Amino acid sequence: MSEIELLFAGAFGPVLIFCLRIVDVSLSTVRILLAVRGQRLLVPLIGMFEVMVWLFAAGNAMQHLDSPLHLVGYATGFGTGSLVGLWIEEKLAIGYATVRVITTQIGIEMAEGLRTQGYGVTEFAARGRQGPVEVIYLVVPRREIERVLREVDRWDPTAFVTVEQPRDIRWGWMHSTPRRRLSASIQLSPFRRGGER
Repeated sequence: MSEIELLFAGAFGPVLIFCLRIVDVSLSTVRILLAVRGQRLLVPLIGMFEVMVWLFAAGNAMQHLDSPLHLVGYATGFGTGSLVGLWIEEKLAIGYATVRVITTQIGIEMAEGLRTQGYGVTEFAARGRQGPVEVIYLVVPRREIERVLREVDRWDPTAFVTVEQPRDIRWGWMHSTPRRRLSASIQLSPFRRGGER
């Protein structure tokens, strides 16, 4: 019996299986979430490492099916790995999010305030259940969602806000050159409405 087999057969075996399961399940969770967001380069690489770790963990767990502690380590590692994977993906914040704001108060001012911070904003008038509203729409990197929401709250704490994750983004303000984006954020006009991204 090799040293690795002795290690997994001993008292620390369940702990090692638990840790390996955390690694492979968290990689799996991150991989699935990135696949949904269209990250085609990262997904296969993560999948390769995920399977390698899983084979090692599952293979050693299968050799000790008569040990309840090994089974508990395997199962609890799966659950913990799911939580860790979600936490990692949230911290990475890869990709973009669309933020839609519906306000009955100061939509134009809010849109201009977001533009001065460098965001491309499309704003237009609409009608809600209780009358006219202003709709503000912008696409931002996911790591900047909290910053945008703080700015929205500063202008209108009662605004209705939805945050979604687009699968694909083409052209528009986000794909223009940095110089054009800078000039777009500086040359503001209080009378210009709609169509700006």
